[in-house]
Amino acid sequence: VGTNLTDLRLPQKVTVRELGGCLGPIWPSYYDECSALLFVVDAANPPQVSSSCVQLLSVLSAAPLASVPVLVLFNKIDLPCYLSLVELKSLFRMQDIVSCATQPVTTLETSARDGTGLPDVLQWLRATLGDLR
Repeated sequence: VGTNLTDLRLPQKVTVRELGGCLGPIWPSYYDECSALLFVVDAANPPQVSSSCVQLLSVLSAAPLASVPVLVLFNKIDLPCYLSLVELKSLFRMQDIVSCATQPVTTLETSARDGTGLPDVLQWLRATLGDLR
């Protein structure tokens, strides 16, 4: 509960603010200071997928984020019950979302527990934030 701040060096200092799904109602108060967005989905929680999709659509339609690059992370792929990338993209209708979004949307699979995909996330952040400078 609440927000967490973490500073990364990419090599420039980047502040990452974590806002959990239950804090969705206050997300818009942070949109104006957002340069890139990482949207994390629990790939091992199928009942939560539809709710996550609705939240993602809300984020993508917010005017202050119209040109902010978005990275959708399907996390927890280390768990035996995770949905595959193909299943998640189908449930999210990612092809439709990407084609209708005004901002660039990228997807990656990750495991925060074992580090799978995290180098790709850092590479995306470096490339994206470097393009914005």
